[in-house]
Amino acid sequence: MPSRESRKSLKRLLIADQRGAVALEVPVVYVFLLLVVLLPLADLAVAGFQYISAFAALRGFGQSILYSPPPDVTSATTWQNTATAKADSRYPITNFQLICGDSNAVCSSSNSDPSQPKYYSYATTVTLAPMVLQSVLCVSGNTNPCAFTLYYSERFQ
Repeated sequence: MPSRESRKSLKRLLIADQRGAVALEVPVVYVFLLLVVLLPLADLAVAGFQYISAFAALRGFGQSILYSPPPDVTSATTWQNTATAKADSRYPITNFQLICGDSNAVCSSSNSDPSQPKYYSYATTVTLAPMVLQSVLCVSGNTNPCAFTLYYSERFQ
């Protein structure tokens, strides 16, 4: 049986040697880094990728109808049919408008110059699904608080 003196010296040795303390702190640090740093960064990254992807889909749709316009460019319904056919299915085109004449108003039969479409404008909706940053990334009060509408317009002539 070890003597009382040797137990005291062993106790001092263990207290002086604190290499095992790090092993107890590491899980706490890892959980902190994961929950407080990495998950919010992942939310921001996913939201950024969705935003960039939706904007690229809008721009790609604009380029496709710019280089391959519908047969009747003065008819907004023809443009709308083209919008549903050429759009990315993940980001459907909504609120398609054809801007005509020098007044920069939406084309209609009462427009001063409906034969001169100059711009087209449209939108799509991006819906985010954040894990941690829902209170930061989503706007409260909407029917779908994590849905954002992106608008795009392109000059036709």
